[in-house]
Amino acid sequence: MTKFQGTVIGVVAALTLGLYALTQDHLFGSKKTTSTTVSHSADDGHNHGDESASLSTDTILLQARATLSPPQRDRLTFLENSITRGDVADQKVHLYHRLAAFWRDTGRLFEPFAWYTGEAARLENSEKSLTFAAHLFLNNLRTEEDPALKNWKASQAKDLFERSLKLDPANDSSQVGLGATYLYGGMASPMEGILKIRGVAERDSTNIYAQLTLGEASMISGQLDKAAERYRKVVRLDPSNVQALFALADVYERMGNKKEAVAWYQKTLPLIPIPGYRKEVENRIEQLKR
Repeated sequence: MTKFQGTVIGVVAALTLGLYALTQDHLFGSKKTTSTTVSHSADDGHNHGDESASLSTDTILLQARATLSPPQRDRLTFLENSITRGDVADQKVHLYHRLAAFWRDTGRLFEPFAWYTGEAARLENSEKSLTFAAHLFLNNLRTEEDPALKNWKASQAKDLFERSLKLDPANDSSQVGLGATYLYGGMASPMEGILKIRGVAERDSTNIYAQLTLGEASMISGQLDKAAERYRKVVRLDPSNVQALFALADVYERMGNKKEAVAWYQKTLPLIPIPGYRKEVENRIEQLKR
């Protein structure tokens, strides 16, 4: 990923995914768990979703624990052992939220943070908590490069989206999210994911999330003309959709049409509230004009 691509992801996160997504790199980027630290193991009972995943949750949690200082490990052990007699299910939900907060604020690692968030959502079994956790994994999955971690994150997202859809089968956002999980996770049938997304777009052509995701699918497959068509449809529906505007600029840059790329990048400038990011886009515009 180039520095400018990182800038674009930051801008889109800030404006479309919310502040948490914007700060993920600052929270987790410097201490990310890698699947090469400990050998991969088979499913251990913690892997929800795809049981063929080669990287187990226990392995990921073991790797994460190894990054902690002794006092941090003591604190983690205390939290893990803090369930007492009584309403164990409710206590577990509370504990998992505390463990997620520990890994977010102290351990500063995405994988255990997201996993405990997902476990709390599974116990709560509410559509809101399940979809939040599912999108947490999906948004991170988009930029994951390690194949084993990608498989694990996709399995987690798939399981969470499927649980959410059992509660509300008509939730188009979760249908698109599940389809995107197949697409970005490199799962066995990416076309199955695309068909799920197309189904939503055919029922509701104004569904921006579906159109954006189909545009990304076209980008991945190298169908730039189709991608541009999807993104233009989004802009017609929502002229201030920064994700679509950046995507159109990227499409035309890949096509070698610098004039169109510049025009679309210029449309993003009034929408970027962070001066540093805006300056990066202005620099890119100047480079393309040369």
